[in-house]
Amino acid sequence: ATVSEPAQKCCTENIQPFLASILEELMGPVSSGFTEVRSLFDKEVNEIIQNFQKTNDTTKLKENVNQLMKLPFNSVKMEPCYLKVNLLQELLQDLKSRFKVYHIDFVVQRTQNFMQELMENAVYTFEQLFSPSRQADSAKIATTIEKVKLRVLK
Repeated sequence: ATVSEPAQKCCTENIQPFLASILEELMGPVSSGFTEVRSLFDKEVNEIIQNFQKTNDTTKLKENVNQLMKLPFNSVKMEPCYLKVNLLQELLQDLKSRFKVYHIDFVVQRTQNFMQELMENAVYTFEQLFSPSRQADSAKIATTIEKVKLRVLK
C-alpha cells in the first residue's frame, strides 16, 4: 500500500506520456523488417514461377519448392530482413538511458526470431496449399502458384 501510490504517480508522470511515441519509434524498424520478409517471400515465389514458365519442368519445380521450404533457415537470404531490425539497437540505447531498459540484444533477437517464424509459416502454408496442385496441367501450374502466393501474402 505504501509503494503503490508513489509507483502509480511515477508511471503516470514519467513513463505513460512517452509510451505512444516510444511505440511509434520502435515500430518503424520492426515494420520494415516484416515488410522485408514479405518482399523476400514474394521475390522467391516469383522466381519459382519464372523458372517454371521457362522450363515447364515439374521435377525442377519440385526442387525449387523444396528450396523455398529452406528459406527461413537461409541466413544469407534472410540477412536483409534481420538488418532492418538492427536499427532497434540504436533506438533502444536511448531508451536504456532514459527509462533503464535493459536486455536490448534480447529484444532485437526475439524480433528476428519472430521474423524467421513468420517466414516458416509462409513457406509452410504455401507448400500445403500448392501441394495438391502439383499434378495439375502444366499450363495451369504457374497461375496456381501465383494464386497460392497471393493467398499466403494476404
